[in-house]
Amino acid sequence: MNWISYVLAIAAGAANPAQAGANAELKKTLDDPVWAALAVYLSGLFAMIVIQLIVREPWPLADRLGRVPWWAWLGGLLSIASTMAGLTFAQKMGSGVFTGLSVTASLATSIILDHFGWLGFKEHPASMMRIVGGALMVVGLWLIAKF
Repeated sequence: MNWISYVLAIAAGAANPAQAGANAELKKTLDDPVWAALAVYLSGLFAMIVIQLIVREPWPLADRLGRVPWWAWLGGLLSIASTMAGLTFAQKMGSGVFTGLSVTASLATSIILDHFGWLGFKEHPASMMRIVGGALMVVGLWLIAKF
């Protein structure tokens, strides 16, 4: 994996609080989380259509679609749940607490997924140091929320 992958992952992480703030402001202005979420996903769909027009990827073959595990189709549903949480709670909690909770929950879940090799991830045991790292995230989150 090259360094650009790490830069893009960092950029994606940095975009999360900005996205939550933008989405929450959209919800506040529209005064409705469902319409705000619909606007978010329509703008995302529009962006993906523009990207597809540029890169011109072929449609996936039917046999490939049939090989997709059932749980792999849940990504969109999970994305909607995450978006609705940001729309509803980010501005109320503040960016630090909301993002801290999201990132800490993501890391704790990631440790479990890696440990068992679930959802297609390579098995990576939950060593004591990984568990301590997760616990330090919880302590850091408490500090951000408390002070």
